[in-house]
Amino acid sequence: MTVRVDIDNFEKEVIESSSHQLVILDISAEWCGPCRVLEPILDRLSAEYNDVFTLAKIEAEDENMKIAGRYGAKGFPTVIAIKDGEEVDRFHGAKSESFVREFIERNL
Repeated sequence: MTVRVDIDNFEKEVIESSSHQLVILDISAEWCGPCRVLEPILDRLSAEYNDVFTLAKIEAEDENMKIAGRYGAKGFPTVIAIKDGEEVDRFHGAKSESFVREFIERNL
């Protein structure tokens, strides 16, 4: 499942949801080239895993920058695995599909 999140629904869609299943938080920016490379990989794996985890996408702009700051995102994309409301793993930048798949698998 993929959800778009922002400052208003972040607590419900990411923090609360992570008590039921893994949430993969994708903090990206529209102008970011590596974000555009990673996005279809995350989308494809989200569809393939079919509701085993939630892919939460947030654009790091305006009020949403508070969330990027909360997680110390220094560059985009920043991808964070969240379980029970806590960060358990992360990576930065565009990565291969095999890298992202391994990231998901080790955090499930």
